[in-house]
Amino acid sequence: MSSRTSTRTPSPRAVRWTTGLIACGMGLVTAFGLVAGLMKLLAIGWTAFLVMMAGAEMGRRAETHVVGTVARRLRRLAWAYGLSSGAMITSAALFLVPNAVSHDVSLGGLGIALGIVGGFAIHTGLSPQASEGEAASIPVVWVLTMHSLGAGLVIGAVYATMPALGAVLGLAIVSHKGPAGYAAARRLRRRGASVLLLLGPAAAVCIAAVPIGLIDPPTSDAFHAVVFGAATGLFLHVAIDFLPRCGWGSELSRAARVRPDSQSGPTARRVGNVRHHAVWSTLAGSMLVVGAWALL
Repeated sequence: MSSRTSTRTPSPRAVRWTTGLIACGMGLVTAFGLVAGLMKLLAIGWTAFLVMMAGAEMGRRAETHVVGTVARRLRRLAWAYGLSSGAMITSAALFLVPNAVSHDVSLGGLGIALGIVGGFAIHTGLSPQASEGEAASIPVVWVLTMHSLGAGLVIGAVYATMPALGAVLGLAIVSHKGPAGYAAARRLRRRGASVLLLLGPAAAVCIAAVPIGLIDPPTSDAFHAVVFGAATGLFLHVAIDFLPRCGWGSELSRAARVRPDSQSGPTARRVGNVRHHAVWSTLAGSMLVVGAWALL
């Protein structure tokens, strides 16, 4: 197998333009939010942005300076992925699913199905294709951005219809952003792409939530059920994608740089043992959101 890997990543100039556009967007949205008094939405949006970028920086450093044994790297990655997916799945179950089906059970369920299938379509069918042996960075950023926009729309609509809600609900929904940024940054760095690409999904929550909070949303239960359900399904699709799978050839083993010729012996046992960490980390991420929910 050739050691050279063809990558298809945005140019540095494209990254700079994207960064500038996102900075302008965040500035405009923040100004409008301050004028309109949408302090809760701004707090949630900026928290999502800062937490995700902090996680991304940690992921960049971890991928740039690979240290520790294979077993230690696998454990760290299992906990990063598990905390992220556990928090996301539980957030969806506690906060988004009830909101979708409360408007209309059948249409809410249909929206959830559309969101999951749509997320799969975005991830598999609509994102740029990579040939065998080629690593594309855009699909990761694209899927995360779509998910963040969906979460922002949901948060904006919820606080537009129920402004008296405390900020803890929104913060619980975006609680996964740190681990998600960490995992996504490691994926990008392995593909030779800039971590600055994650500025898009990090800012998308705020950019989507504040404009929705400025308008009066439609009062139709059918509309709310389908839109909230679709956002929930997209949320769940991304959450399932981040589950820490531990088999050979999985994202986890590739991230830990486990060599394909190490499928027997001590390394194989270490990969098998990390399954326990994958389970416990996913449960821990779930319990963190349950704890935040209990404080509501």
